[in-house]
Amino acid sequence: MSERDYERHERLERLSSAAADRDVLVSLAVPSEGTIGEARRPVEADYAEATQLDERSLPKPLVEALGELRGRLNEYDELPENGLVAYAGVVDGDLVTTVFDDLETPVEEPIYEHGNEFDLEPIADLAASTPEYGLLVVERGGAALGRLEEDGVEPIEVFDSDVPGKSSAGGQSAERFERDRERLKREFFDEVAERAARSFLGEDPVDGVLLGGTTGTVEIFREEADLDHRLAERIVGEFAVEYASEQGLRQLVETGEEAIEERDRQEAREALETFFDDRRDDEEAVAYGDEAIDRALEYDAVDTLLVSTALEGGRMREVGDRATEQGGETVVVPDDFPDGRRFAEAFDGVGALLRFPID
Repeated sequence: MSERDYERHERLERLSSAAADRDVLVSLAVPSEGTIGEARRPVEADYAEATQLDERSLPKPLVEALGELRGRLNEYDELPENGLVAYAGVVDGDLVTTVFDDLETPVEEPIYEHGNEFDLEPIADLAASTPEYGLLVVERGGAALGRLEEDGVEPIEVFDSDVPGKSSAGGQSAERFERDRERLKREFFDEVAERAARSFLGEDPVDGVLLGGTTGTVEIFREEADLDHRLAERIVGEFAVEYASEQGLRQLVETGEEAIEERDRQEAREALETFFDDRRDDEEAVAYGDEAIDRALEYDAVDTLLVSTALEGGRMREVGDRATEQGGETVVVPDDFPDGRRFAEAFDGVGALLRFPID
């Protein structure tokens, strides 16, 4: 799980678990068609009324939430492209404020309400979002690009190449033909790489890339194409696909499905394997459980922190932030596979690989 996913998980966890015994949690959603002034207006009106009333007539947590939300909205000169969703309220004695201003889908309906829970409907798509993968099938005769989204395969484009087949002629003509053929092949591969970069690294970058084609062609493409290093780093794997077509894109997803599932957990699996091995071989090399982790963080001894998605959101962020401050890495461990569940249940969902032992 990436840093962005970790932060998103923490924010959604905190919002979804928030509850109050009175209507003091404020939810605000503003479509992009509106203005920042329209977004501020109901908050300003309620805040002005709240500060003028007798303190006993209006819950203090609501006044605090309105004041905080008012301040956050004043940071914006205009609404973001897809609108804005904001939440503010006092939860378990702490003032919680979260603003979503980088939404992937537009806000459809305006919302402004005080409740005993936050209204998460405006960010339902965000809460249910899944990683997106770029799909690239490349052959000497053509290429196909697409995306694997939540609803399935979305083709982008299919195009042919000008690379001719092999010549049966001999002599110098054959050598010249082969040189021209290799030049056209490299130019075609570079064109494919350029189109892939435009499709997969724009405003909505993919989380990974599945590369398909015949084994030989794929290997040559990886070696010779001027592929953007950001795409090269995101390639999940290379898979045998027969055709550079929409059918080939669907075949690529079928053959690469297992690799996608494995990639989503690979970093966590590797960190867990090291954690389990170190605990078996040298227990002083690791720490686990709330008390031991707090102590390790106090001594700046944490090299890699492991936190389970089963951990309460506030606690996840607390230990994650402390590990980051001392230069440690944080790995979020999903609890939906056997080792992840074992880690959550047997080690309280928090563990660490240590830089040095602690007494």
